[in-house]
Amino acid sequence: MNKGEGRPGPPERPMPYARPGWRRWATDLVLAALLASAVAFQAVAIASTWGGGYWWFDAAAGSVVGVIALVRRRGRAVAAAAGTVVAAASALTARALDLPAEPGPAMALAVAVLIASAVRALPARSACAVAAGGLAVIGVSLLTELGSFSGMPVVALNSLAWLGGVACGLGPRLLEARRRRTAERVRRDERLELARELHDVVAHHITGIVVQAQAGQLDAHGRPGHEEVRDSFTAIEAEGSEALAAMRRVVGLLRETDGASLTAPGPERLAGLVGRFGERGGPAAVLRMSEDERTWPPEVAGTVYRVVQESLTNIARHAAQAEAVTVDVTREGEDITVEVTDDSPGQPRRLRQGGYGLVGMRERVEALGGALSAGPRAGGGWSVVAVLPLGGRRRR
Repeated sequence: MNKGEGRPGPPERPMPYARPGWRRWATDLVLAALLASAVAFQAVAIASTWGGGYWWFDAAAGSVVGVIALVRRRGRAVAAAAGTVVAAASALTARALDLPAEPGPAMALAVAVLIASAVRALPARSACAVAAGGLAVIGVSLLTELGSFSGMPVVALNSLAWLGGVACGLGPRLLEARRRRTAERVRRDERLELARELHDVVAHHITGIVVQAQAGQLDAHGRPGHEEVRDSFTAIEAEGSEALAAMRRVVGLLRETDGASLTAPGPERLAGLVGRFGERGGPAAVLRMSEDERTWPPEVAGTVYRVVQESLTNIARHAAQAEAVTVDVTREGEDITVEVTDDSPGQPRRLRQGGYGLVGMRERVEALGGALSAGPRAGGGWSVVAVLPLGGRRRR
């Protein structure tokens, strides 16, 4: 929406979506039920074979690791480390006190959940460290049961649990990595296609405009009023050359592998932008800017430039009666405030629908965590105000 299309309406409300918290609660409830069942089953089995009093250690150790597994999302690496340490310590303690072999079924299930959660979500090194920790628990269990055939089923159970945890964590991780690679390949192909179109079509036409403007300067030489005509052609050539340079920067950006390059000019070019506005026949424009603009982050500097550029374009299109334009760029704490005002008399005109100038400005500003407002001033004219955080609170 461009200036003069009326006051911007309220922002659209996001569509409702299913919150993943319900699934997490359901998963944890099922896991808690399974862990409780495993603890009860193992306690009954130990009491029936070893006699009363031997089941408490397995139940207590299994419950501790089970609780850790249920709160794993608060810190996956810490939870996995704590669970494996408790599991290894329980195996050594059971051996020293001549108790049933550990880790038991409940603890093996809890450790598998911790390993799967960590392998799926943590960085590669941390995930490998957690998997190695689970393997170390199996090694400790195996060493404590050497020479004892009755403890081998426990070692086998823990080995299967470890393999299951690694598989359940690694499978989704690989699928997600594959989806990311596919999405990135599609985005790159789209960027390259757009870059080719811009280079072969748009840049070609802009080059033609520049060449025609240069030829017009030669043709106008010696004719009546040739100074004014030559000045017009010179301005057209300068604008076309700048547009062509900007197009080439955009093409370079699109061809970047990560798309991270910034093409927007920095604040040092604001003075030239405002100065050219008056030279092209627009109202007199004044720029007031703080002295520390060179310390701005590149994304903030580029957004400031684009906001001023679009605001001046809107003034040239929709405020022909304006006599003065003021561009204020100030810093207040950790925020940059950009205000572009004009003194165009009368009410703002309602123009055609479908413009994207104000929409684009708002998207740029809000993408950095800022806010933008635009509308008629109380004393007449129009005002565009954008507030940008220097801290780069970019929305995700």
